[in-house]
Amino acid sequence: MNNLYVAFYKPYGVLSQFTGEKDQRTLADFNLPAGVYAAGRLDKDSEGLLVLTNDGPFIKKLSDPKSNKEKTYWVQVEGEPGEDDLLSLRSGPIIQGYKCLPCQAKVLHDFELPPRDPPIRERKSIPTSWLEVRLIEGKNRQVRRMCAAIGFPCLRLIRSKVGKYSIDSLKAGEWSYVKKEQII
Repeated sequence: MNNLYVAFYKPYGVLSQFTGEKDQRTLADFNLPAGVYAAGRLDKDSEGLLVLTNDGPFIKKLSDPKSNKEKTYWVQVEGEPGEDDLLSLRSGPIIQGYKCLPCQAKVLHDFELPPRDPPIRERKSIPTSWLEVRLIEGKNRQVRRMCAAIGFPCLRLIRSKVGKYSIDSLKAGEWSYVKKEQII
């Protein structure tokens, strides 16, 4: 059997697995090829690029922080982080007793995406900002916890890139076959 590689734009509210409880949306709702599994996860509240494959060694390589495969996230946060806040984020804050590896982070100016369905919670008196965060590890809810640790709660999280592959050509709920070389 040939190895398959799929890029999927996981919508908000969808589990990164093929089975779930009654009334939960899962990967099974999107007519993905049989026999592929997620190479890494995105929590139900996150959106964006999910790579699926039937290539077990590739899943391990892509998921292991030692392989230095970078993942890029667009993060909408409550508030307006300054340079000192970004330095704290870049140096790897401590979350749940764990010191995160250093990452890259910057504010995205004049950045907009279509609204999420359902919409994010907004407070009229508190502005929001978009950040781009690039890291090589991916612990459970790590980007959310990193942003909270520096005082900027995450309102929306979208994984935009895994390795070399970006979701630019996909809309939420869409998927396409890709070549392994397009990712690593």
